[in-house]
Amino acid sequence: MDEHSQAARQDDIREKGLSRRLAEGEILIADGAMGTLLMAKGLKPGSPPEAWNVEYPQRIAEVHRAYLHAGSQIILTNTFGGSRIKLGRAGKGGQVGEFNRAGAALAREAAAGRAFVAGDIGPTGEMMAPLGSLTYAEAVDNFAEQARALAASGVDLLWVETMMDLEEARAAVAGAKQVTTLPVFCSLSFGLGGRTIMGTGAQQALEGLCPLGLAAVGANCGEGLDVMDAVLDQMQALAPGVPLIAKPNAGLPRMVGSEAVYDVGPDEFATRIGALVARGARVVGACCGSDPDFIAAIAKAIRK
Repeated sequence: MDEHSQAARQDDIREKGLSRRLAEGEILIADGAMGTLLMAKGLKPGSPPEAWNVEYPQRIAEVHRAYLHAGSQIILTNTFGGSRIKLGRAGKGGQVGEFNRAGAALAREAAAGRAFVAGDIGPTGEMMAPLGSLTYAEAVDNFAEQARALAASGVDLLWVETMMDLEEARAAVAGAKQVTTLPVFCSLSFGLGGRTIMGTGAQQALEGLCPLGLAAVGANCGEGLDVMDAVLDQMQALAPGVPLIAKPNAGLPRMVGSEAVYDVGPDEFATRIGALVARGARVVGACCGSDPDFIAAIAKAIRK
């Protein structure tokens, strides 16, 4: 697709609602990694990326614009760790509203109506009871606070992602649904055995999440592309009408010196994403180890 055609497609991307596009079977292209690119721009390990929404907004906007130019139709706000519990570990728990509002505003300004903006909600990093001290009610309140700030700032949907504990995922979706009627996506992180770190399988995840009324469900991050076939097949078999998400890492990382290098390049990645579309994926993108080149390759493969 040439740049003019791509721009025309993006210009009218929000003309139909998100739910209608998914119901009609359209393939929507999300973005790729955020943290990888921010570290290249100077983000220090252990520093909350969400603080950059107010400290270095131009750097965040540059990432959003790069993904939009590459062909993303859904961009995620820089708020993955923007909950009170997660920010609290960096001493910034009182800035939930500030960071999430700023992150939403940056994404909305970059998208300028050419793409859907997803309010990104990631895990707390805490263990849920009874293995840990975080109760379901506390988790719901934590996620509801973040979801409220994102929804009030004009995002088009909320995307709960990279979840490994089904109960935490359910709490995040419940918190979002408690404060907004926006569409909600949820994707979990699966390992090579087809289960999350907490032992949740794809069918179990779908059974636990579908009753919550999600607009799309699936997998992101995890152990790369190799887990996606089985995960999508199981979800498709259990709920064939549910739009599925496939947003994997760029293969598996290996350390070269002090740098993590991923083993799949943009062209191979795009080919394998095309195979996932044939398996029922309707929202596709990339996660760790990716950059706008990966999204451009996906757009070229899917839109040709």
